[in-house]
Amino acid sequence: MRIIITGGTGLIGRALAESLAADEHEVILLSRDPRRVAAPPRVQVTAWDGVSANGWGSLADGAGAIINLAGESIAGDSLLSIRWTPERKQRILHSRQSAGAAVVEAVRTAQPKPKVILQVSAVGYYGPRVDSQVDESAPPGTDFLAQVCQVWEASTQMVETVGVRRVVTRIGIVLSAGGGALPRQLLPFRLFAGGPIGSGKQGYPWIHLADVVGAMRFLIENPAESGVYNLCAPDPLTNAAFGRAAARVMRRPYWIPVPAVVFRLAFGEAATILLDGQMAYPKRLLEAGYVFCFPQAGEALKDILTPRR
Repeated sequence: MRIIITGGTGLIGRALAESLAADEHEVILLSRDPRRVAAPPRVQVTAWDGVSANGWGSLADGAGAIINLAGESIAGDSLLSIRWTPERKQRILHSRQSAGAAVVEAVRTAQPKPKVILQVSAVGYYGPRVDSQVDESAPPGTDFLAQVCQVWEASTQMVETVGVRRVVTRIGIVLSAGGGALPRQLLPFRLFAGGPIGSGKQGYPWIHLADVVGAMRFLIENPAESGVYNLCAPDPLTNAAFGRAAARVMRRPYWIPVPAVVFRLAFGEAATILLDGQMAYPKRLLEAGYVFCFPQAGEALKDILTPRR
């Protein structure tokens, strides 16, 4: 089937595209600058403007799925770009609203309609929580990250009014050696200086990249599934517990804490990315029958950190 991926040049999009193309699906990545995209084998790249269906909307006719990953990075491309200035906040929100509107435009004119829209979001939807596990029934938080997630999810909601199945995936912290948060987080451990971040009590809703891809494919390929799903491992940990697991796998000490004030001074409001979290639990995904490749943090870290021969 034909599968269109917006924002598909990042960590998740590339892994998902590779997996789908390997099974001989027709995979199309939408990019604002196709010339700069090193596409995985057997994956097409098509230009789009990020705000409309101009130039690509016809590809939605009869598509098996449209996967909307598009949105400016919350954490920035480097430590120097993490801070949330008012201008950057606006760009983060606008990029998600615009991409969602483009998907809705394509779906409205498509004949026949795509079979499913998979809308990406994040567990930041629930806001900072320290008291208990949260599943998909929990209400949204009130901080900026929760606002971003609500805007992101709402951006494609209109497709449901024309009878198109929609799945929303609230993704946790994706573990991969190829990018995302993990390489940055493990650097202190490699330097024998690993330890808790802030209090260490904040939730760390992790998930292996293989399970992000596996769960997304499971939800796309099962027509009975719709609505919201937490994409995080069924082994929710605190930041401290995850750090200790990483130290064991890497055979490094776990001893030097980094006070919260250091991050707040360096990153301002954006420090919440590191200092806050939630013990998100994938209740609906488990009920649907998805079997995790890596349900435990130790197994996931060993897979990622063990050199390939």
